[in-house]
Amino acid sequence: MGKKQSWKVFWLLFLLYMFDYMDRMVIVSLFPFLQQDMGLTDAQCGFLVSAVYWSILIFSFPVSILVDRWSRTKSISIMAALWSMATLACAFTKNFSQLIITRAAIGIGEAGYAPGGTAMLSANFPRKQRARILGLWNASIPLGSALGIGIGGYVAHHFGWRHAFGLVAFPGLILALMFYFVKDYKTIQLTKKEKTGKQIKMQFIDMARQFTHNKTLLCNNLAFALNVFITTSLLTWLPTYFHRFDNLAMDKAGMKAGSIMVLAIIGAPLGGYLSDQWLKKRENARLLFPAISSILTGILLYIAFAFLQGNAQYMVLFLIGITAVGFVPSGVAVTQDVVHPGLCAVSLSLNIIIQHLLGSSLAPIVIGRLSDAYGLDTALTILPVFAFLAGILLFIGSFFYKKDLYVE
Repeated sequence: MGKKQSWKVFWLLFLLYMFDYMDRMVIVSLFPFLQQDMGLTDAQCGFLVSAVYWSILIFSFPVSILVDRWSRTKSISIMAALWSMATLACAFTKNFSQLIITRAAIGIGEAGYAPGGTAMLSANFPRKQRARILGLWNASIPLGSALGIGIGGYVAHHFGWRHAFGLVAFPGLILALMFYFVKDYKTIQLTKKEKTGKQIKMQFIDMARQFTHNKTLLCNNLAFALNVFITTSLLTWLPTYFHRFDNLAMDKAGMKAGSIMVLAIIGAPLGGYLSDQWLKKRENARLLFPAISSILTGILLYIAFAFLQGNAQYMVLFLIGITAVGFVPSGVAVTQDVVHPGLCAVSLSLNIIIQHLLGSSLAPIVIGRLSDAYGLDTALTILPVFAFLAGILLFIGSFFYKKDLYVE
């Protein structure tokens, strides 16, 4: 595939990921309206976010196998159409149970998108640019989250919460149709080299060893989950935090939270760029860089929620908007670096399963329950612990990267 076509694919994937997160996160700015209409607790609001991640957790692995072995473009197109229609269906729900079901349906559609998109980008761009390209692509996550939170709060405040779901759903359907006609790349055969030099077909046990004997992946994926716990907590609860403690209307609270999250547009590409630059001098830079960014995020989180309020807190949270996602491009690139090219989507799906199982599916509920019991301000003070643990795991993983690196 030519350079021009590769960048065309990139921008379509970028826009799809942006609307993926708009659809996923629009609900967090609707919490006060849903609590008023349906009488929900903070924990129940957290469940509405976690429902998406539970579906992704369940369906990510089987869908990623389909992506790797069938068609990436058609799989992504179908998934995008499904999550967009499920988002639209949220606008017509009448109670908590119906809303949980439709939110879970969004997750089914989104289950294979990240593995499929990552596999396509890994195939279209060289390894030396991988973290940089994935960093740019992952910048669509905070952009989509910020737009979803900001637009959702504004639309709900002025026109009603149901309109917010409808507004973010339609663009995804259009992009899904466009992506259906994108040229796919050839499916990579799963082979391994014998001592004689002959290539033979990989058996299931050979594929399993790619993951079970890989200490780099273990440390990387666990650290990824801990960092995702932090980012999901902030995405989910910052609008409500500003609504309660800064006494802001939800449209303004959503905009304020969105302004912090959107700074990850700087953090994700910057993290990928710095990691790739350091990679030229140090082979395990893709583990060391996110280790440093995780520790820095932990320090800033501790300062922000333990000591500060008002404008001073807001400025530190601005910095966290940049540092908290510095781990993403390197972490995703590592999932591609240390496995067979034919298992790229499966490798990322394993990462997604772990990050959702231990991170994003738990974060909204854990923080919600702690908020119900002790207050939201107290609940958020646990986040630095997760950042420090992630940094330690990544540092440990850096010692195994060279050995685990896949060489054709």
